[in-house]
Amino acid sequence: MRKCNKLGIIIALVTFVATIAAAVAASVVYFEKKKKDEEDLEHYLDCSIQ
Repeated sequence: MRKCNKLGIIIALVTFVATIAAAVAASVVYFEKKKKDEEDLEHYLDCSIQ
């Protein structure tokens, strides 16, 4: 019974770490895309004014 509990805790811990890593990766990708879109828009507006 104890081995089963330890294995469950290890699996839960690995799952938790993987979930956190995925959330961090998704937020980094989202903010990088948002930053690039803002830079593209700024460049477009600068070019259209001239």
